[in-house]
Amino acid sequence: MSYGQLLRREVESAEITPLIGIFDMYSASVAARHYGGLFVSGFGFAASHYGLPDIGFIAWPDMVNFVQRLRLAFPRQHLLVDIDDGYVDVEVACHVVQHLERIGASGVILEDQKRPRRCGHVDGKQILPLEEYLEKLNLVLESRTDLVVVARTDATDEEEILRRAEALAETDADVLLVDGVRSVEWISRVRQVIGGKPLLFNQIAGGKSPRLSLGELQDLGVDVAIYSTPCLFAAQRAMDQAMLQLRASDGRLPAVGDGDVGVSASVELLEGNISRHHTAQGVLSIV
Repeated sequence: MSYGQLLRREVESAEITPLIGIFDMYSASVAARHYGGLFVSGFGFAASHYGLPDIGFIAWPDMVNFVQRLRLAFPRQHLLVDIDDGYVDVEVACHVVQHLERIGASGVILEDQKRPRRCGHVDGKQILPLEEYLEKLNLVLESRTDLVVVARTDATDEEEILRRAEALAETDADVLLVDGVRSVEWISRVRQVIGGKPLLFNQIAGGKSPRLSLGELQDLGVDVAIYSTPCLFAAQRAMDQAMLQLRASDGRLPAVGDGDVGVSASVELLEGNISRHHTAQGVLSIV
């Protein structure tokens, strides 16, 4: 089975599918120890690769190259890739989708924002006319073979959210995402208007959406849960604390105790990514 087919099969299973947002190869190495699915977050990649906010700086060749490195190191994980607005032009969007599918991506998320774009959980988002987005989405759908395509709307007006959700549910997109949904009630309302279309929910620390467990989301009819930035935000806090500790101790490194990370633990983690050590394809059953 292709990577797209494997992800589609899991999305359509009885259990909710969690995908963990990663921002570089090291964070992916850690996340892959605990979960069978990774989300290639645009927020995280913009921060890691460019040191810039998620407002449209990502160049598509950089994202494709990153996913290629991820797939070589993690042949067993689902890889859902955030491609923002398809990098503006519909021809570019289709080209990128075909690139990603051929290097082993499992799926992509395509949003209906227009430039200047914003993270889905901040103010100031602008959206394309629905007909324009549907044209782009349908061409992307025609250009893929088995890749999972998530249709995402960033609409914030309540009537427009429901109008777009209903329209996207009628397309051949595999999954639907309303980003920045603000309440449990609105998750239920979206679920009602999209019928049997699989629903994805995006959680980000400090974002606009409620903090919900996988069990709570599954009870609401959510099929996929992505966590955009748990690795990124945890890394920022941990590195900041490490620098404060190093300064406070006059540059003396702390002793490495049980549970701490030193040279041996880091090397052990990274050795697992060497391609010759991968003996089987398929997706790990990690929960």
